[in-house]
Amino acid sequence: MKLCALALLLVSAILVIGGCNKASNETLNGAPARSPAPSAAATPDEFATARATFKKNCSVCHGEDGKGGSKTVEGKKLKVPNFTEGHALHHPDEDFVKQITKGGDGMPKFGDKLKPEEINSLVRFIRHEFQGK
Repeated sequence: MKLCALALLLVSAILVIGGCNKASNETLNGAPARSPAPSAAATPDEFATARATFKKNCSVCHGEDGKGGSKTVEGKKLKVPNFTEGHALHHPDEDFVKQITKGGDGMPKFGDKLKPEEINSLVRFIRHEFQGK
């Protein structure tokens, strides 16, 4: 009887010790445990600065959605270009840079308010945000 109890105790101890030595990435049924999903790091908005520049300087006339339209500015009726369709889709970036820098056709010049890199960033923002480019 003592021998049987000792054998049972020995087998139990082996099972317990063997279970403790299993790799930590296994569950009790032997299947691999799933690692917790890595937390998704927030993707920084590469257009954050240009978005703020657009909101401050451009959205008054071109609208938050970039669709422009008819506006009255300082008593003048203006047809503000739509960035989302029409000829604005076909202008090269250099035309946008020139228009923003020097103004014209009712648009004020921003070359004295914005740095060249801010203007280039603004053009990239317009292409991305309103034209899907």
